[in-house]
Amino acid sequence: MDSAVQSLTNSGDVLFLMLGAVMVFAMHAGFAFLEVGTVRKKSQTNALVKILTDWSVSTVVYFLIGYPIAYGIHFFMSAESLLGANQGYELVRFFFLLCFAACIPAIISGGIAERARFWPQVLAGAVFAGLTYPFFESLIWGQNSSGLQAWFEGTFGAPFHDFAGSVVVHSMGGWLALPAVLLLGPRMGRWVRGKSHAIPVSNIPFLALGSWILAIGWFGFNVMSAQSLNGISGLVAVNSLMAMVGGVIFAVVATKCDPGFAHNGALAGLIAICAGSDLVHPFAAFLIGGIAALIFVYGFVWEQEKLKIDDVLGVWPLHGIVGTWGGIAAGIFGYTSLGGLGGVSFMSQLAGSLLAIAYALVTGFVVYGVIVKVFGFRLDEEQEFNGSDISIHKIGAYPEDSVR
Repeated sequence: MDSAVQSLTNSGDVLFLMLGAVMVFAMHAGFAFLEVGTVRKKSQTNALVKILTDWSVSTVVYFLIGYPIAYGIHFFMSAESLLGANQGYELVRFFFLLCFAACIPAIISGGIAERARFWPQVLAGAVFAGLTYPFFESLIWGQNSSGLQAWFEGTFGAPFHDFAGSVVVHSMGGWLALPAVLLLGPRMGRWVRGKSHAIPVSNIPFLALGSWILAIGWFGFNVMSAQSLNGISGLVAVNSLMAMVGGVIFAVVATKCDPGFAHNGALAGLIAICAGSDLVHPFAAFLIGGIAALIFVYGFVWEQEKLKIDDVLGVWPLHGIVGTWGGIAAGIFGYTSLGGLGGVSFMSQLAGSLLAIAYALVTGFVVYGVIVKVFGFRLDEEQEFNGSDISIHKIGAYPEDSVR
């Protein structure tokens, strides 16, 4: 009887995590369409192929290198051993956590769109998904977490808390993107003689579709981060919902109904709530999401118009800065005095969030600095003028237009 119950428990956990993995896998279609809707028509095909290729390469390197670095578990054994006594739970856990690792190149892709060479970026994404991200993952969630987390707890009273990746995934991806965007430089025509010339998005419906796919998949990203049926929490689901709608409402009001900011406001709220989704009150989640949307709205304008950084999808403010806010917010609203479940420390959250920024900036500048020097990173002027679709893939998003 006990073995039958255990077998059913194992099967349930495998199914639970498999559903989560599929939902987060689907989010990568959201990344693709969000970029397709934002870039110009001459770069839409490139966005689709780039995201799919990054996903595929990330799968291989995370399977061979990244997952063993993060969790000390490898797959160089027989299929019977891989299946084990728990119906292959570790395999679907790899699939689920791969989806997080593959978010890193997907996030970066939005910042460097329209002027980056294809294979050098695939190489950078492989390094991040297979080496640099898994090492940081190991420090917070994985096999090396006991040392760093013990230091946080001993120094500040509680370990660093990031339930679903505001910092480990999103902040990391956004701050890794910043060196890439800076080293790559702006798109041709973005600034002329110091004057800003905004490049409009190409397709609002595709942008909205990408946002919707991401938002739906995000409930797998957050809720299924419990990684077992026993750990599932309705609080995580409702907090994710409240943060998302808070982001939408604050963005719509702040921008007077701008559709791009409205749909990205939803994503800002979801990014920010990942860290504390399992411990803050739903009212706090709404506020966290709303503040995240304001950070993105004003951060994007500041980045583009004041700093003159051509970050096409605004991935640095959206994922980098908002992800950092999410980590810190968990250390504010997680306290029982503010309706949270407790067990957090503001200083641990601040220190962990700043550590992620420092790590991402150093590794980002090193990796992209080497790529710029050794391989070259940017399309030449003629290729950029023609568009990355024709220059790289030899076909545009609308092939029939060329034969009319």
